[in-house]
Amino acid sequence: MKPKENISVIGALEFNSIAVGTRAMDEIVKAAPVRIMEAEVVNPGKFFVLFTGDVASVDASLSRGKAVGGGYLVDELFIPRLHRQIMPAINRSVECNRWDAAGIIECFSLIASIEAGDIAAKTANVLITEIRLSSDMGGKSYVKMMGEVHAVEVAVSAGVEYITKKGLLCTRVIIPKPHPDIRPFY
Repeated sequence: MKPKENISVIGALEFNSIAVGTRAMDEIVKAAPVRIMEAEVVNPGKFFVLFTGDVASVDASLSRGKAVGGGYLVDELFIPRLHRQIMPAINRSVECNRWDAAGIIECFSLIASIEAGDIAAKTANVLITEIRLSSDMGGKSYVKMMGEVHAVEVAVSAGVEYITKKGLLCTRVIIPKPHPDIRPFY
């Protein structure tokens, strides 16, 4: 999923049924002219679909996917003005030269980390270095960021506040002055 164009509108749905998620994905692309950017089975037995298009199309497709998904819906996302740092962080194509403070927000859904990252980037001067949407993390995800200590604290706090309201926060960590030896693993 390495889009070359600047993505500014995204929708995503996460289901606790692979079959229902696949059917919803079909209905999403039939409802309006959207493009599936990522679709995958996520352990333990969830299905995730991320798509883009214009605002009206993403909104219509999201509504159709939610209707099809019914009681199998775990989480949903509609961001009509996505922060420019989010897609590179999802694609893991961010080069980080800052090393003042590190922040991590770990969530119980894939969608929650996208939301937390978007909110964090819009709230404070941080660099979103990675948003890990992985099928091998038991349905969890995380967002990593770097910046000055105060900026990371503000950004993490904003992301955590929103995700906590949804009941999808696993944990958060702020590491002031991380040791240089962890840099290759961050």
